[in-house]
Amino acid sequence: MAATAALTALGSLSACGGSASGSSAKSTSNPYNTLKPGVLKVTIEPYQPYTARQGDKLVGIDSEILQAAAAKLNLKIETQVTDFNGMLGSIQSRRADITIGGIAWTKKRQEQGLFTDPPYYSPPAMAVHSGKQYSTVQSLQGLSLGTVTGYVWVDSIRSIPGAKLHAYPNAQGVFNDLSAGRIQVGFLDPLLVIYTQQKRPDMHFTTQYLTPPTDAEVKQKPTYDALRPYMTSFYIPKQEPKLEQAISTQIRQMYTDGEMTALIKKYGGDPNQFLKPSPWMAGQRQGVDRPAGWQPPSI
Repeated sequence: MAATAALTALGSLSACGGSASGSSAKSTSNPYNTLKPGVLKVTIEPYQPYTARQGDKLVGIDSEILQAAAAKLNLKIETQVTDFNGMLGSIQSRRADITIGGIAWTKKRQEQGLFTDPPYYSPPAMAVHSGKQYSTVQSLQGLSLGTVTGYVWVDSIRSIPGAKLHAYPNAQGVFNDLSAGRIQVGFLDPLLVIYTQQKRPDMHFTTQYLTPPTDAEVKQKPTYDALRPYMTSFYIPKQEPKLEQAISTQIRQMYTDGEMTALIKKYGGDPNQFLKPSPWMAGQRQGVDRPAGWQPPSI
């Protein structure tokens, strides 16, 4: 999930002078430079099966990944619930330490925040009305297509010849109009589509995967890039590179020890689709927010 137009970032906090001993003490008591020592302040929107809060407990796949990482880093979690734009804004203005929930990595967003290594990848899933079959971008021409305002698919849908964009404030609006036949296809995060199909068979839609546009098609229409699998990440303020590095390390360890595979299966996903990067993904971040030799994690 992601907005193509990121909110305006506020200026970096000014560094304050202090003695060497004072700096050392601060580093020891707050090694990840979080807003509150020993606490990880996270913003989410209710977006199952990715994130939600039930009482004082975070639930969902992103929540479970973050909780596992925070426990290993000896950080307690405090949660604030907002909407998607509020999630991005809380990081870009440094009102939170991290935001999670199927967030897509984009070059534009990384200019205003830090992204962790991908906890999983997001294949191009579609919620399709009435059992119709759509497998290519060409098959979507002339259709009414829905997504959530600010998500990466907005500009892609606008670029499809003859397609009519229906943008909604939340995913429920997409599902409602899909069920009613006012749109033919909804573009949403894949685990959400799978989850809702299982929970609401009365809505009569199916989950389908789009054949990704070719390199030539993306070169001709760069906005089609969002119709290919993308990297999800956790989003962190620019001022907290130590936190980003620490959480990225934990994410990679979860690939290695099988914990990420178990979580993807728990939430209905295929590890071969969600935990193996596409060939072009490394190049998207190399020399942008990762070194030249960086490779995304994989099972």
